[in-house]
Amino acid sequence: MAHIKEPEGVDFLIQSPPLTDQERKEISELIMKMKAKTPKRRILKKRKTKKELAE
Repeated sequence: MAHIKEPEGVDFLIQSPPLTDQERKEISELIMKMKAKTPKRRILKKRKTKKELAE
């Protein structure tokens, strides 16, 4: 695998500023809304085979 050389004057390190309390709250609310929209998955029970029903 080849090493990609960083061009002169370009920095590939990305560092985002820390979130404020307001931003954290907004993100949490957004996640809760998105989770509420998605339908809950039902767990299907394993069906019994004819052999198991005969016993």
